[in-house]
Amino acid sequence: MYMQSGSVRMTTSDYDAADDDDYDDDDERKPLKYDPKFKGPVSKRSCTDIICCLIFVVFVLGLVVVGYFAFTYGNPRLLLYPMNSDKELCGFGSQKGKPNLLFYDLVACGRMGPGVFVDGCPTTQICVSECPKETWFYKQALEEKKKLRYCKPSINLATTSKKFNDLVKDEDCPAYLLASKPFLNRCVPEALVELLDEAGTLAENLKNDNVTGLKDKNNQSLSVDDIEDGLDAYGLFLKAKEYGEKVIQDVVASWWMILVGYLLAMFVSLLWIILMRWFAGIMVWLTVLLFVGVFGFSSFWCMKSYFDVKDTEQSYHIHMAVMTFTFSKEKFWLAFGIISIAILAIVILILLILCQRIRIAIALIKESSKAVGSMLMTLIFPVFIYILEVSVIAYWLVSAVYLASTGREPTFDLMNDSSIYNTNGSYNYEEIRKQTDSLFDEIPCDNEMNGTLSEVCGVLKHAQEGKYTIYLQIYNLFMLFWMVNFCIALGEMALAGAFASYYWAFEKPRDIPTFPLLTSVWRCFRYHLGTLAFGSLIVAIIQIIRVFLEYLDHKLKGSENPVAKFFMKCLKCCFWCLEKFIRFLNKNAYIMVAIHGKNFCVSAKKAFMLIFRNVVRVLVVDKVTDFLLLIGKLLVVGGIACASYFFFDGKIEFLNTYKPTLNFYVTPIVLVVLGTYVIASIFFNVYNMAVDTLFLCFLEDLERNDGSQEKPYYMPKNLMKILGKKNKEYRETDK
Repeated sequence: MYMQSGSVRMTTSDYDAADDDDYDDDDERKPLKYDPKFKGPVSKRSCTDIICCLIFVVFVLGLVVVGYFAFTYGNPRLLLYPMNSDKELCGFGSQKGKPNLLFYDLVACGRMGPGVFVDGCPTTQICVSECPKETWFYKQALEEKKKLRYCKPSINLATTSKKFNDLVKDEDCPAYLLASKPFLNRCVPEALVELLDEAGTLAENLKNDNVTGLKDKNNQSLSVDDIEDGLDAYGLFLKAKEYGEKVIQDVVASWWMILVGYLLAMFVSLLWIILMRWFAGIMVWLTVLLFVGVFGFSSFWCMKSYFDVKDTEQSYHIHMAVMTFTFSKEKFWLAFGIISIAILAIVILILLILCQRIRIAIALIKESSKAVGSMLMTLIFPVFIYILEVSVIAYWLVSAVYLASTGREPTFDLMNDSSIYNTNGSYNYEEIRKQTDSLFDEIPCDNEMNGTLSEVCGVLKHAQEGKYTIYLQIYNLFMLFWMVNFCIALGEMALAGAFASYYWAFEKPRDIPTFPLLTSVWRCFRYHLGTLAFGSLIVAIIQIIRVFLEYLDHKLKGSENPVAKFFMKCLKCCFWCLEKFIRFLNKNAYIMVAIHGKNFCVSAKKAFMLIFRNVVRVLVVDKVTDFLLLIGKLLVVGGIACASYFFFDGKIEFLNTYKPTLNFYVTPIVLVVLGTYVIASIFFNVYNMAVDTLFLCFLEDLERNDGSQEKPYYMPKNLMKILGKKNKEYRETDK
């Protein structure tokens, strides 16, 4: 057993960040120098990036203020009520007693397809007390005056000088109406509502309702097929609602079985990580051999086929729509043969050159499995981070809904309503409250105050303006990005500190500190909140820029020229790549912060230079790890998906007594698969963080130490064996 000398056997707590002189070396291109005081994550450190921490706190307080504003002045119930073409809420204010929204040309709306639910309907919409009970078109209205009540409220048919045809053409009156029923406060044709009762198809229902002889505002006849095509989008919406209710029923009936599937996914994910300790090498080399074998056979087959058809006139003919492609078989097989041989040669060359580095990557992956196995708390910790992220998203979603409702208040014309005044000219507060109580549970108006209407009902005035809502929504979205990335950064730095403690323990597990994960979490909160805020801020800024570019691309779609479209695609691609790079840099910077306790910029610089000096090793380890994680996720998710399919489909006979009665047996299967993917991602992200942390520690170990008695390596024995290195004491023992 190797025993270190007193000068070298220092614990982590003996190391002070202030004494890390080598870490501040000016020449970044040179390898790190040996420091006898460095034994892993420092315990004595100072707060980093304090200014950014204060800025983050201020912005969080600003988010609280925005939330207070949203919850005080917003009313999500208003989002459920429809709004007419004059931006008045049906059932409130001047539209009180008219709770339903009527579309003049519902068929024209439906022709827009599903986009009508996003972009809105381009036809006139008015609030009505009740929906039309029978189908008619405007020629009939000339004979039966009572049906003219669906014209705009501003149109007085007794005094207007417009001809009736002009009223219809200008959409002051509807060209036709379909017999309707209220659905979510919208007048929906009965033929659609009957679909919910599974009473025939839409076409059959329209024929049964005798929907014939209708014409639009341009006097164009509307056949049953035209109306059916126009109403298809709404039929899909109603069907989706029906299916949604059935899906909820299935979830209620099978919820405990879904939970069992999640528990099984957790067990399989943990088992896979443990097995990686022994089978990582087999999986990697087997895949490499299969890859070489596939391209070797491809090269042989292509060249064999080429020589078979050489000097012949045989050709391939491919028909695509109205076009036909013809090319020579000889050239076809020759081209694919050359491509296969080139890929095979490149792969074999890479294997010959990088074989040693692939072995290093496999050894690090095995060691990462040991690290995770020795600190099982690291597998549970990401669940808390995930809960934090979900909480942030939930807060953002609720506050965004409340904010959206602040701009949807009805337009109250209270100044012109004589009922709000007393005989002496003062305000009748009771009447004001009667008109507003249906919208607000409490109106912050002072009954004793005097002044303008805006002073009497500040809530209504502010809500009517709503001009700052969009800016608050942007701020809210930016804070969502910042806080979610902050949570991710917290999880990465905490795990990095724990796994670094594992690597720099000379004798494992004896030298591993007590509660390494809790200690690392404490260091994050005590010293590095500013660093976490700094790194997550950079990512949040890039993400908000990407959102802006997507919005700009959507607004300019259809009107941009090819050059503008090209530059827009380039910008979107560049910022996507920039975000990926910054995330990679941030992750490694957090690892260096967790180890050395320096600020974000210094740590990012040191991490980048350390990686740059070992760029080939980094690429190999990164890609091999990505491959193994992909295989792991596919096997875990695929295995659980197959098991859930056989169970819910009733193919496992001895478990059929536990199988519930479902509308769609695929519902619990989809939920199990999605949940399994999330669970597997949580487990394998921990594993990936372990690999990245141990790899940076390994690179630093190689540069700082040389295996002598004074500078022994901390890497595991299998890594030293692969590299052909040994600590001096081991060589003396062998002698």
